[in-house]
Amino acid sequence: MGDRSRQLFQDAKRFFPGGVNSPVRAFRAVGGEPFFVAHASGSRVTDVDGRSYLDYVGSWGPMILGHAHPRVVAAIQKAAEAGTSYGAPTEMETRLARLVQAAFPSLERMRFVSSGTEACMSALRVARGFTQRDALVKFEGCYHGHADSLLVKAGSGALTFGVPDSLGVPADLARHTLTLPYNDLEALRAVFGKRGGEIAAVIVEPVAGNMGVIPPRPGFLEGLREITRRHGAQLIFDEVITGFRIAWGGAQETSGVRPDLTCLGKVVGGGLPVGVYGGGADILEHVAPLGPVYQAGTLSGNPLAMAAGIETLTLLQAPGFYADLEAKGQRLADGLAQAAAVCRIPVQTNRVGSMLTGFFTETPVADYASATTADTKRYGAFFRAMLDRGISLAPSQFEAAFISAAHTVEDLEATVAAAGEAFALLGG
Repeated sequence: MGDRSRQLFQDAKRFFPGGVNSPVRAFRAVGGEPFFVAHASGSRVTDVDGRSYLDYVGSWGPMILGHAHPRVVAAIQKAAEAGTSYGAPTEMETRLARLVQAAFPSLERMRFVSSGTEACMSALRVARGFTQRDALVKFEGCYHGHADSLLVKAGSGALTFGVPDSLGVPADLARHTLTLPYNDLEALRAVFGKRGGEIAAVIVEPVAGNMGVIPPRPGFLEGLREITRRHGAQLIFDEVITGFRIAWGGAQETSGVRPDLTCLGKVVGGGLPVGVYGGGADILEHVAPLGPVYQAGTLSGNPLAMAAGIETLTLLQAPGFYADLEAKGQRLADGLAQAAAVCRIPVQTNRVGSMLTGFFTETPVADYASATTADTKRYGAFFRAMLDRGISLAPSQFEAAFISAAHTVEDLEATVAAAGEAFALLGG
């Protein structure tokens, strides 16, 4: 870290817990201290000390076009000249909704909100209101934002309701949440066999991205759909990360499974704060002002975010866009796996489209338990070695690396070369 970043971090600690406005930014999982960004463009970010990095964080996923895409920036500037917030409807909301629905037909009705957390929180409220049930099922390692109902860890047994995973979450609320192993349909069947009449919804990342990238096993999503439908529970796909990232229509397009409710974010806002939740018209008619489920937000449908989203989703429809991202993802994953093998470093490379994670473990990673076999100290050493070579990865073993349209073949080759050097250091 350069001198200017070091000073800024010390200053930030006077105002923010840990010096940051989101925990993982503090670098505590990987050692060292964060660099402070001055500006970004294309595939690179530049820190306040003037050092440039090839960036695979991408603001945690939304920068699918790369940083500061000229057309997105121009759209934001034009919108800002007309005013930054109205608290009133605009045509842009409908224009963006039309694009979202074209990609996700399951969203017959939707609401724009300001974050993925807000989208998931709202979808759960709608599911509970629609079913008149209280219980919720989530999966270990899947993160759906920091709403109280979702910061819950597993109880002492597969059929035991959860306990709070954070101070400040009431135990009486946490007890309504069941946490099960990801990719385990038998555990879900057992829970529904015991408590099916109590369960309002099952919420899932259809491709896990918050314990590192973990794809669903064949039949897992289809099984979720069948079980929830049979018991009258809502199936919620949290596609905050996967939506418009792994395909134009997200995991719903790649799997063919249609959930009852969907949560979106990240890419939809083109880098500005946006979330979306929606589903069948009959379900969303329960939301105020039509129904008794209350949800509101002064900044929902913010015109700057709508403008960025419209331009971003328009650009994503360019012919061959996702085929190009797929090829880049495959190239980087293969290169990293080969570099690790040459240095005899055990790494499991999980990839879906343009998101991937290299887990430092000899065990194939298919759920939270296998993800936690990863050597986090070794990842921290790898992270620091890559940063020294101008490559910015997520400062946690249990996150995804994101490739953008702005990453070139030369960028990917430089990344693989840097990884080869970093792996060699780890093996030394």
